[in-house]
Amino acid sequence: MSEWRDRAGPWARARMPDGQELDVVVTGRSRTPDGHWWYECEAILPSRYQHPDGRTEPGSAPTAISVAAEHITPLPGEDYAAVPTAGAVAGRQWVAVRVRGAGTEGPWWCVHRRDCWQARDGWLTRRVTAREALRLLADTDETRVCDVCRPDRALGRAAG
Repeated sequence: MSEWRDRAGPWARARMPDGQELDVVVTGRSRTPDGHWWYECEAILPSRYQHPDGRTEPGSAPTAISVAAEHITPLPGEDYAAVPTAGAVAGRQWVAVRVRGAGTEGPWWCVHRRDCWQARDGWLTRRVTAREALRLLADTDETRVCDVCRPDRALGRAAG
């Protein structure tokens, strides 16, 4: 494994679903549409090499895995600055639109997914993080959920 350690990097410790820990090579970071961060990694796993004459010998091979950010521990001395990161700026996956009310109603915020075609026609529109969207959705007097894209479902929350 030392040949991998010398060539690849940076390394981190990943906690597997069963609680085991494994050192992995970090190849990228990305934010999913629900706002969660994931690390793309390569786990160097045992493999075998079969020679043309039929002999086999043990080896190792990188295997791509995705690990939730909360299950990654940086290793001291590793530099993560060059790790490709997707979604850091585009991480505001939700849109809050301020809508004027009709008659005695409103105004209110309507929360949408970023790609929702209904996320328009407000007098104020802003992109928000998942945490901000959840905070808005918690205020049922001031906020409504788009009934087209239903961001509350993706955010793991039932409509209030």
